Amino acid sequence: MTISRRNIIKFGIGATTMLATGTNPFAAMAADCKGKIPIGLQLYSVREACQKDLPGVLKKVAAMGYDGVEFAGYYGFSADELKKMLDENGLKCCGTHIRREDLIGDNLQKTIDFNKKIGNRYLIVAWMPHSYMKSIDTIKEAAKFFNDVAAKAKKQGMLVGYHAHGGDFKKVGGQTETAWNMLFNNLDPEVVMQMDMGNCRGGGGDPIAVLKKYPGRAKTVHLKEDGGKKDALIGEGEIDWKAVFDICKSTGGTEWMIVEYEHKPRELDPVGKCLKNVRKMLK
Repeated sequence: MTISRRNIIKFGIGATTMLATGTNPFAAMAADCKGKIPIGLQLYSVREACQKDLPGVLKKVAAMGYDGVEFAGYYGFSADELKKMLDENGLKCCGTHIRREDLIGDNLQKTIDFNKKIGNRYLIVAWMPHSYMKSIDTIKEAAKFFNDVAAKAKKQGMLVGYHAHGGDFKKVGGQTETAWNMLFNNLDPEVVMQMDMGNCRGGGGDPIAVLKKYPGRAKTVHLKEDGGKKDALIGEGEIDWKAVFDICKSTGGTEWMIVEYEHKPRELDPVGKCLKNVRKMLK
């Protein structure tokens, strides 16, 4: 069965409507990793395995050596249940992929409350319909939306961001800038620029150039390969990972690097190999 990120997020976020409001302190993030940028796993990478047995997946992901996980749906579990599973496995929540609608009106507070309970401060809009990135006017409207909700979330210690997809790196309306650059040129600095290396490069963009263009904005990034052999693991394709890691460690402001591998959603072995490759390249 094919499970789309859109549907996982759509049905997973519904758990927030059952949340009783309340706050817990955030789990310590990068400070626990002795100056190194911690590495998380986007659970969309193993979405079919998560649907079958999320507790088992979290246990195995922790055993692989991941520092945290980023959610893309909650598979019917409450915030308290998720936090308990994370704590039992020594994992932190390094983000959650949500819909734009989850930041609108009363949903914003529900989303914040849910994520405070699981120890997460990164609220990342996973995708937007193409209509939001099709013209200068619609891009400016999207930027205003993100700036407004980011300002509200900031008052409660939360960060709002947007995740890169290939279509974001097309030029719009005869402009010299890509839709992505036009969006981030109009966004306040606190809006997280979640660069996805594979999506950017696959869409015709240059992720390294984008990271350099917006210093301090890439608080969380997605490590995804592009090019190389079919279903290439991280480190087996054509992305210059040394350059990516150098920017993340120097000017990127990166607090989490998050592995995403989309090709075999039922299998955990590939994401374990991706982590090994990343740690080897970081030495």
